[in-house]
Amino acid sequence: APASGRMAIGEAITNIAAAPIMHISELKLSANWMAPAGHAGEDAAMFETVKAVGLELCPALGISIPVGKDSMSMKTVWDDKDGKKAVTSPISLVVTAFAGVTDARKTLTPALQNTDSTLILIDLGAGKNRLGGSSLAQVYGQVGEIAPDVDDANLLKNFFNAIQTLNSDGKILAYHDRSDGGLFVSLCEMAFAGRCGLNIDLSTLQGDDLSALYNEELGAVIQVKAAEADAILSALKTQLNGNAHVIGTVNDTNELIFERAGKTVYAESRVTLHRLWSETTYQMQKLRDNPACAQQEYDRILDINDKGLSSKPSFDIKENVAAPYLNLSRPKMAILREQGVNGHVEMAAAFDRAGFTAFDVHMSDIIAGRVSLSDFAGMVACGGFSYGDVLGAGEGWAKSILFNPRARDQFEQFFNRTDSFALGVCNGCQMMSNLKSIIPGAALWPHFVKNKSEQFEARLAMVEVQKTNSLFFVDMAGSQLPITVAHGEGYTEFFQSSAVKAIDANLVTLNFVDNSGNQTEVYPFNPNGSVNGITGLTSVDGRFSIMMPHPERVFRQVQNTWQRNLSDDENGPWLKMFQNARKFVA
Repeated sequence: APASGRMAIGEAITNIAAAPIMHISELKLSANWMAPAGHAGEDAAMFETVKAVGLELCPALGISIPVGKDSMSMKTVWDDKDGKKAVTSPISLVVTAFAGVTDARKTLTPALQNTDSTLILIDLGAGKNRLGGSSLAQVYGQVGEIAPDVDDANLLKNFFNAIQTLNSDGKILAYHDRSDGGLFVSLCEMAFAGRCGLNIDLSTLQGDDLSALYNEELGAVIQVKAAEADAILSALKTQLNGNAHVIGTVNDTNELIFERAGKTVYAESRVTLHRLWSETTYQMQKLRDNPACAQQEYDRILDINDKGLSSKPSFDIKENVAAPYLNLSRPKMAILREQGVNGHVEMAAAFDRAGFTAFDVHMSDIIAGRVSLSDFAGMVACGGFSYGDVLGAGEGWAKSILFNPRARDQFEQFFNRTDSFALGVCNGCQMMSNLKSIIPGAALWPHFVKNKSEQFEARLAMVEVQKTNSLFFVDMAGSQLPITVAHGEGYTEFFQSSAVKAIDANLVTLNFVDNSGNQTEVYPFNPNGSVNGITGLTSVDGRFSIMMPHPERVFRQVQNTWQRNLSDDENGPWLKMFQNARKFVA
């Protein structure tokens, strides 16, 4: 039990070490203790574990546990026909580490770069290769004898400091702490993320192949430039008592090859291993969700030419700024929300960055007459879960407008002005689509219903901007950009042939595309399954637009964390649509 507690702390540290943190003392831990209090021997085990973690390891590391919780009744007893039955869960500690980071853009990921490089294993288990409690033991129906442990707090501290220094100096291309499943799983996960193959040599590792590959001791794999590998390895060996080993390189053959002393131990294609790794998820997803979508996502792995997300703006991002004279005034922008809406802060930030003065406007303010939309140049309906979506996507919000005389008059007057504009995003998109009867030029807008996947979809997806009259997408046509989606009801349900009419009338602003840039209805490239990938529309004159994705979540460059080597530029490509709105007001 004390070893499990120490390992929980150690794994939290090796995991968060990928983030740039000033010093290990910056870390704070949240501890969730679980034990079957009163069960024979467990109270003593609990005492020893708390002592090992709270009085010994954490003080030695210089970190604290300011918060946590206890679950002390981890035992269930019941009677059945064969007598009294009981299930007892052993002592366990779940640890979450958190800290402020110095620069979010320098956070390391497991995604390998297919370049001339070297992989180095940092083995904080110092070659002990203890297999107790490992996934390997479980596969063979065993528990094992000796569990991994944190034997040296100073070694763990030195490891953390070494990773931080290498990261600060830009020396690490990819990082992955040792996974559940051991080194083999860590390397596979890195290859899956980087979409490349590996040549791994186990010759420098102690023990037999199984124990070297499947022990779950603390440690990490880093990828460094080949030209710098010798110097980095030498420094790590000095700092970590020799517990660093060169173990291989990447290849472009999509094969994972493991060797020892020139003899192949194991070899398999990355695609085959990735399918095995994902099969359990696929089988569960097929039972829980739409099986056709589950199959499409599983089959996506077969495409070895899939290049992943990319950013292809049709405009120069560095010139993506409003004209200087627009900064002389800041038009008033209503950031509209209702009970359950939660995207208003990000939306206010985006419009503020574009040159507006953002005002928090709750529906209750309009209904009570405290706020008038006539005072605002524009209005945006934000994302979230208005009324918990219990009346359907955005429908309760829309009905609170349509069935309230004061609110309906306010919105009708706003929409019928010639100088007003409005944007609806996610839940706000659903709400505005239900207001199309009072929005000029919006008759062809669809109704939004449950995703084809039958699940809430929160992911990054690629969209292409179409040429329309939308004031938000001026000079953006042809851009293919990743964007955040987070919705459960984003499938566009058109009435009769209005989908074709909307396309022919150039009212469709955004379509989901696959990673090759083709419009798609295939999951998960198209997370809601909408026809032709339609996920954004505008009114006939372009003043009113609705879209399911969230541009306000990615308008800063630092928010686009899917990119390698994030630039120092502050503005991301999606800021342009907010700046376009500012130019419209001018």
